[in-house]
Amino acid sequence: MTALGAVCLGAAVMSVVCADLRWLRVAQREHYLPGTAARFGWRWWAGTPLNIGLAVAAVAACGVAAVVPGAALATAAIVAIGPLGLGLRGRTSRLAWTRRMSRVALATAGLEGLAIALAVAYSGLFGAVLVAVCSAIAVPFFVDVALSVLRPVEELLAQRYVARASELLARVQPLVVGITGSYGKTTTKNYVAHLVAGDRSVVASPRSFNNRAGLARTVNEHLVPGTEVLVAEMGAYGTGEISALCRWLKPQVVVITSIGPSHLERFGTLDRTLSAKAEITPGARVVVLNVDDDRLEGLGRRLGATQKVVRVSGTDVGADVAVLAHADGFELRLCGKSSGVVTLAPGSPAPIRSNAACAAAVALELGIAPDAVVKRLTSLPVVPNRLQRYEAKAGYVVLDDTFNANPAGARHALDALRSEASAGRRALVTPGMVELGRTQPAENAAFAESAASVVTDVVVVGRTNRAALVEGCRRAGRPVSVKIVGTRDEAVAWAREQLGPGDAVLFENDLPDHFP
Repeated sequence: MTALGAVCLGAAVMSVVCADLRWLRVAQREHYLPGTAARFGWRWWAGTPLNIGLAVAAVAACGVAAVVPGAALATAAIVAIGPLGLGLRGRTSRLAWTRRMSRVALATAGLEGLAIALAVAYSGLFGAVLVAVCSAIAVPFFVDVALSVLRPVEELLAQRYVARASELLARVQPLVVGITGSYGKTTTKNYVAHLVAGDRSVVASPRSFNNRAGLARTVNEHLVPGTEVLVAEMGAYGTGEISALCRWLKPQVVVITSIGPSHLERFGTLDRTLSAKAEITPGARVVVLNVDDDRLEGLGRRLGATQKVVRVSGTDVGADVAVLAHADGFELRLCGKSSGVVTLAPGSPAPIRSNAACAAAVALELGIAPDAVVKRLTSLPVVPNRLQRYEAKAGYVVLDDTFNANPAGARHALDALRSEASAGRRALVTPGMVELGRTQPAENAAFAESAASVVTDVVVVGRTNRAALVEGCRRAGRPVSVKIVGTRDEAVAWAREQLGPGDAVLFENDLPDHFP
C-alpha cells in the first residue's frame, strides 16, 4: 500500500504540474484577471463530447480512489493530457516566465502544496493522494485564487513605476492626448501621431500598451525632454480603470472612438461600457466624440454645457469634423465646408472614416493647419494585421485583418473584400468574434450572413463560434461553400491549395490557441 500510495501521489503531483502549465498560460493570456482560468476550464472540458467524457471519467476515478487508491492514476493521467486541444506549451502563445508570472506560479504552487501537506498531516499518504488528484482537477480554481490574493501586491508593485512616470511627466510636460473606445483605439492613435508628427515632437504608446503597466512603461522608456505630445491609448476591462489612468496621465485632449460590444462579456451592458469609457472626459480641455455612435452623440449633449466637445463623423456632413466618402477617396469637411479631397492610391484600403475624423479633429485642436491635415491624410499608416493588403506568392490578394475583432471592423473588412475587382473566388477565413457577451452568437451569425453575400467560401476556424458562423451562412439563402478547420495553419494551407491569381481572401480575427 505504501509503495502504491507513493506512486499515486507522485503521479498526482505530476498531473498538477501539467495542469498548472496549461492554466497559468491561460491566465497570462487573459491579463491575469481572476476568474478567467475557471471560465476557460469550463469551456474546454465541456466543449466536445470527448473532453466531456474525459472530465466525467476523471471525476469518477477520483471518487473511486477513495476506495481503490490505484484509481487515482486514471485521474492523474487524464488531467495530465487534457483537455484535449489545449497544449502544455501552446502553438501561438507560449507561457512567458515574467516576474509576474513567476509570482503567480509560486502562489498557485504554494496553495496546492499547502492543501497536500495538510492532507499528509491529518490523513497520511492515503489522504494526500485523494487531495492531490482533487487538486489536479481544481487547478484552474487554485490559479484564480492566487490571482485574487496577489492582486493587491501587484497594485503596490506597479505603483512604483507609475510614480516614476508621474515625475517624468511633470518634468517634460507634454500635452497628453488620451484615446479610448470599444474599438478603433490603436488605429486612431497611430493616425493622430502621423498627422501631428510633421509639426510637433510626438511619442505614442507602442502596440497595445493601453493599461497602467503599459502606459507607465511608455512614459518611462520613451518620453524624453522636448517631447511635445504624448498620445496614450487607454483600455479598460471594467469601471474605474480609465479614471485611475487619468489621475496621473492627466490628458488635456481626449477621444472616444466608439461604444460597442467588444469586451461586453466583462462589462455586462453597453451603458456600463459607456460609463467606463466616459471616465476619460473629466478634466479634459477638449473632448472628441464619434457621433456616428448614438451613445456618444448623447454623451456629447450632456458634456457640451461644461466642456468643449468636437463632434466627428464618417457620415454626417454637418459634424464639426467629418471624413466622408468621395469618388476619388475621401473628403475632409469642417463644419460642413470642404477642406480638401484625399485621393487614394490604387489598391490602397480606405481607412475607417470615423477613426480618421477623430484623428483629424485632434490634429486641428493641436494647431495643425487644415491643408497639412489633408496632405497627411493621403499617407495614413496601415496598422500591422489590421486590413493590410498584399499579394500572396500564388497570385491571390490577402487582406490581413487578424488583429481586428469587433462587428464594426468586420463589416468594414467585408466592404474592403467586396471592393476587390477580382471576378474569381472570394474567401473569408475567421474564428469569429469573442468577448461579446450574450450578443456573441447573434453577432457572429449576422457577420457570417453578411459575408455570404460577398464571398464564395467561408473557412471557419476552431470551435468557439463554429455553430453561429455556420448558422449565419445557412441563413444567407445563397450558395456558399463552408469549410471547417481546427487551426489557422490549416486555414492558411487551404488558401494556398485552393486560391490562385484573381482570387482574394480575408483573414478576419485570429484567436490565440487558449480559445477552444
